[in-house]
Amino acid sequence: MSTLPAATSATKKSRPQINLSVLRREELSPHMVRIVAGGDGFADFVNNGYVDRYVKIVFPQPGVEYPSPLDLWSIRETMPREQWPFTRTYTLRWVDTAARELAIDFVVHGDEGLAGPWAAKAQPGDVLTFTGPGGAYNPAPDADWYLYAGDEAALPAIAACLESLPPEAEGLAFVEVDSDAEIQSIAAPAGVKIHWLTRNGVPAGESGLLVQAVAQAEWPAGRVDVFAHGERGYMKALRGVFFDQRGLDRSQVSLSGYWAKGRVEDVFQAEKKLPVGQI
Repeated sequence: MSTLPAATSATKKSRPQINLSVLRREELSPHMVRIVAGGDGFADFVNNGYVDRYVKIVFPQPGVEYPSPLDLWSIRETMPREQWPFTRTYTLRWVDTAARELAIDFVVHGDEGLAGPWAAKAQPGDVLTFTGPGGAYNPAPDADWYLYAGDEAALPAIAACLESLPPEAEGLAFVEVDSDAEIQSIAAPAGVKIHWLTRNGVPAGESGLLVQAVAQAEWPAGRVDVFAHGERGYMKALRGVFFDQRGLDRSQVSLSGYWAKGRVEDVFQAEKKLPVGQI
């Protein structure tokens, strides 16, 4: 028998459902697509002020009939869990409140996955439904320098962070991507050096380039503020670099696994909630 855990009013309030319309699709690189969305639903969007703000995009399951208009919280209160729409977590690349638009960048690998194929085929007028935003990170204003590290899944967040820094900021950024064709233009301060690490055909999460580059880098003097996000195995290895090798305090580091090789987000997110030793 299926259980129907109720969506609390507090959850609804903190993670409201937003319905936007796709305005345009931009091809940023062979494997990165930007969806710009807006419309009347933007009036319901509440910007939270975090640089790494993210949303959970809602994808109805094929073959399941949902009430129209789709109401995620009502569905979670009234339908079996196995029929709930899928959700996928994505960082907002930018928000333009004056234009009432926002952008989300998607990694696309053909028909692989759920969100990527949707973004690759999205057309103006398509509905983009999500909850949020959430978020937790802003660059520490008292840091002497900044360190950013991640793969292409974290590229939108890293780019947003870099573009939020003051002009006089200094630091290092390490971004692992598939090839030179995936390198993007980022309006980072002149004092922040961006290192693009190309796998050249090696599957994401397998090259080890990101961990090696961060571990072997010559770090500037002073207190560093770290933002490292990406594949879970990479993040576990970088945890050792930051805390064991470099002796950083946990207050200096924002570190999270955005995805895990070989796992869809539903399984990966469930594993993250398990106690250590049960994964």
